[in-house]
Amino acid sequence: MKDFAGKFAVVTGGGTGMGRELARQLIAEGCSVAMCDVSDRNMRETIALCTADGIPQGAKITAHVADVSDEAALIRFRDEAMAAHEMDRLHLLFNNAGIGGGGSMVNPEDRADWERTFNVCWYGVYYGVRTFLPALLAADEAHIVNTSSVNGFWASLGPNVSHTAYAAAKFAVKGFTEALITDLRLNAPHVKCSVVMPGHIGTAIAGNSRKVLAGHDEDVLSPDELARARTRIGRMGLDADQLTDDAIQAMVAEQARRFLEDAPMTAAAAATVILDGVKAERWRILVGEDARRMDELVRADPEHAYEPAFFATLAKEVGWQLNGVAASQAD
Repeated sequence: MKDFAGKFAVVTGGGTGMGRELARQLIAEGCSVAMCDVSDRNMRETIALCTADGIPQGAKITAHVADVSDEAALIRFRDEAMAAHEMDRLHLLFNNAGIGGGGSMVNPEDRADWERTFNVCWYGVYYGVRTFLPALLAADEAHIVNTSSVNGFWASLGPNVSHTAYAAAKFAVKGFTEALITDLRLNAPHVKCSVVMPGHIGTAIAGNSRKVLAGHDEDVLSPDELARARTRIGRMGLDADQLTDDAIQAMVAEQARRFLEDAPMTAAAAATVILDGVKAERWRILVGEDARRMDELVRADPEHAYEPAFFATLAKEVGWQLNGVAASQAD
């Protein structure tokens, strides 16, 4: 698929971050887009940006509220999207939606967040492929693009942060997509697939994840969130009892800001890398120099990949900081 003009694409998590930028760049190329997200407000902002950019004649963008971890909601999204675009086939599926959180398998209070994070990041991809596969098969050419992460080949954010839910889900996405290569080649050779593994990309995942897990869209932390934040801070070796509620609120806001604004690559640049990889039919798309270097380091010394010394080397070489990137992704 050398260009996207006249094609029809589905993008999950289109309200912010890489999903928003994928939608903008696809629309700019003349590709129609149906996106879903849990935030209608965020999707309206995406549509406003696409409109300001200029929507080419024949292209169309629609927004649909759906939780990707809910198969029934994705089926409803599919039916609404196909009807709204008057299409019976799909050329591009970007299973992009994801959240972070629920790091520990050991701490019982983390279970709800653990399962919510895993369900969004893994089942959102699995259900996405299942739901849209008939429409992809009906197209003359099609491409499935599943977003994993560097945490799909390195299951850590450093020695002081539990990260099992997100990493387990992203490993599942990577393995699933790799297995699809042969499955599709044998049974649907006109459908290709790619796994995307971004490093630190400037997105609002830190703030958005907190809101999804908390079940509200407010910037101010609830009393329950403050208590849980204190617990997480304590697990990282800091004395959370000496911090006021306002100080914890400020720390969480600063972590989200740093993850968004201090990243080495913007979401727009990441979207360009992804779309270029699709056009080149690359099944493995590393996004960012930190992702590339991290991949090299893990492959060179997998036996020691989870030792503190390994993280120290990695942080030095790729610029990751435990109190910045790691804390933001973990929560």
